[in-house]
Amino acid sequence: MSVREPAPATRGSAEPVRAPIPDSKAIRRVDALDSRLGLYRGGGKYIRKVFPDHWSFMLGEIALYSFITLLLTGVFLTFFFEPSMQEVVYDGSYVPLQGVHMSRAYESTLEISFDVRGGMMIRQVHHWSALVFIAALFVHMFRHFFTGSFRKPREVNWLFGFILLILALLNGFVGYSLPDDLLSGTGLRIASGVVLAIPIIGTYLHFFLFGGEFPGDDAIPRLFTVHVLLVPALMVGLLTIHLILVFYHKHTQFPGAGRTEGNVVGQPFMPVYVAKAGGFFFIVFGITALMGGLVQINPVWSYGPYHPGQVSAGSQPDWYIGFLEGALRLMPNWEVTAWGHTVSLNVLLPAVVVPGILFTILGAYPWIEAWITGDKREHHLLDRPRNMPVRTGLGVAWIAAYGVLWVCGSNDIIATHFHLSINTITWIGRVALLVAPPLAYVVTVRLCKGLQLRDRDKIMHGRETGVIKKLPDGGFVEVHEPLDATARHVLTAHEQYDPLELGPEQDENGVSRRATPAQKLRVRLSRWYFADQVRKPTAGQALVAPDDPAAIEGRHPDHPGTPVAGHRSDA
Repeated sequence: MSVREPAPATRGSAEPVRAPIPDSKAIRRVDALDSRLGLYRGGGKYIRKVFPDHWSFMLGEIALYSFITLLLTGVFLTFFFEPSMQEVVYDGSYVPLQGVHMSRAYESTLEISFDVRGGMMIRQVHHWSALVFIAALFVHMFRHFFTGSFRKPREVNWLFGFILLILALLNGFVGYSLPDDLLSGTGLRIASGVVLAIPIIGTYLHFFLFGGEFPGDDAIPRLFTVHVLLVPALMVGLLTIHLILVFYHKHTQFPGAGRTEGNVVGQPFMPVYVAKAGGFFFIVFGITALMGGLVQINPVWSYGPYHPGQVSAGSQPDWYIGFLEGALRLMPNWEVTAWGHTVSLNVLLPAVVVPGILFTILGAYPWIEAWITGDKREHHLLDRPRNMPVRTGLGVAWIAAYGVLWVCGSNDIIATHFHLSINTITWIGRVALLVAPPLAYVVTVRLCKGLQLRDRDKIMHGRETGVIKKLPDGGFVEVHEPLDATARHVLTAHEQYDPLELGPEQDENGVSRRATPAQKLRVRLSRWYFADQVRKPTAGQALVAPDDPAAIEGRHPDHPGTPVAGHRSDA
């Protein structure tokens, strides 16, 4: 039942008379619930909270809905999976494996696949949801990276999202290892070697995880506890805090008409956003269910049970761990022996050091950029990636390094399918890992600056119309159409920074001022970060229509104080 409050009526000088709110059993029940829980008073102001309407904001929703699907299907699977390494003899429905010795974990996985009604589909939906979840997290995180939404006050929320990504990678690998089949067991054996390669603490950590020598009898039960209890609890907690901070800081938005650092333009949370989000959840869930029902993934019965003396041909992990596999395959066989101890650099560097550097830089980047630029202001308007070419180039270089390692995780498959030398592929991967990221950075920076020059040309000369006119002297010229004020605002709304300077060598009292090495490094990085900027044209340089008063005045119609085309420098 909906009640509409009419406009107030007046009786002479009396107070406005409003239509009475009809009394009903439903309203009394809602009032009784609110009086005990305070839902309306506590959450009423968030019901009308505005959400920007842009397709890129759906990337985070895909990750959220995939995570919900993971939780739902995971609960179902825990009813039938037994995390036990007790050896049994299989006598189930899958005839080719009857009479084979295997762990109870692998046997229960086969029972879920062949004997539990709907078990195969739920297991595959769970696996596909994990892949979609991690992929959506990566894309969602880089959307925030390239648009600069990680800046103050959202640095901590960026860190929470980064930790969520790391936990998702960890839990995906742990869940992938639970069936105890030959393929996942091979991956777990590699993880065992990586743990043992860590100096000093590696042996103790290995015994803590596996309960003794690999494979031991405790690995699967302990991994099961980590997979279904520890990591999901951490992820649910972090996700809750992440969403609360999103509500608290309000959503970022792309520059446009009526959009400032102090407002949000979009649709209200209730009922528009809730309806759209609910529909989108069922779309994500439905597509994932279709993949789980129609597209086979991880057929563990084809691999057989894990045995330490066997290795599956063409062993490949899930895509999100492929970069670790590629790093291990590219690394030369380097070892260092000193004082009776051997450090396996061929495992430690690619599996611990290189990923540690890549992901540490990614997690700490908000503070790194803030230190370089000296920008400590709050930002609620997003950057177009082209307007921050160095940041965009660094992001593409990171992706290039990750991509090279990911591709090299399949060097044996590439060699066998294309009849190439695996040694040649390995050396190409080593060279590409050193060359591809810097090359991707340079090309991306040049493309971004080229796009900025094109935007500048549009502002100064207008948009090409395709109309050709003949001049009185016989020449031909294409007619250019001036951009409207809204389009000019989008192309010129970004800020431009000047590099930091060390300042005078002496203060106002004549005392020499000595710069520290950190300050000198900061200035050099700032000059590199903002080198060769493409400056925005001034208002007088913009091509405007004669009948456009906002353009003639050099002001945007929705923001009288904002120049249509101008230059602002903020150190």
